[in-house]
Amino acid sequence: MPSGKKIKNIVVELKNHAPFTLFGALTGIVLMVLFKNIEHQTSKGLFYVFHPAHVLLSAMVTASMFKLYARKSNFIVVLIIGYIGSIGIATVSDSLIPYAGEILLGLEAHSHIGFIEGWYVVNPAAILGVLIAYFWPKTKFPHAGHVLLSTWASSLHILMALGGGMSITMGIVIFIFLFLAVWLPCCVSDIVFPLLFVRGEPRPFDKGRGEHVPHSHH
Repeated sequence: MPSGKKIKNIVVELKNHAPFTLFGALTGIVLMVLFKNIEHQTSKGLFYVFHPAHVLLSAMVTASMFKLYARKSNFIVVLIIGYIGSIGIATVSDSLIPYAGEILLGLEAHSHIGFIEGWYVVNPAAILGVLIAYFWPKTKFPHAGHVLLSTWASSLHILMALGGGMSITMGIVIFIFLFLAVWLPCCVSDIVFPLLFVRGEPRPFDKGRGEHVPHSHH
């Protein structure tokens, strides 16, 4: 794919996903206000529900994007792109960016790296996501769910470090970090990363609908 066209597709996708990501970040703040006094172990347990679920959908979308855009793809290539894209970006989104926010806010910050700390759940989730995408490549609904799950996983990571009340200023800072934690990494994972590996002219897709389909489906 020519680099100019690649950049144009990426910009369109980032712009289209910003409003939904904004909504997702707001749900994350609501979740944190409602559960601000939750026990550390409970929030950690919930993180290891939402983070693997995020990885599963991320792998589905990343692998689907590559498979639907690329004219040719074999399973091993789809597996590698889906696994690295989902694990790498989900770790940045759910763990590292929230961790940076926790340090900035002076909280009891701990980085919970899912594919190492919870390897027995997170890694199989990524592989399952790729398998689903290989046989049923869709992006629309998985991506919407991916954004919400990523937001909630990031929120729970911060909740683990919060340990009590949350001021308005803290809420604003957390909201900004939640938005960035979801918008840039998730769009990089779902859109930018798989498109980097597409060779030649890509298959057409329905702009503005979030649905990436082969031309024959139109």
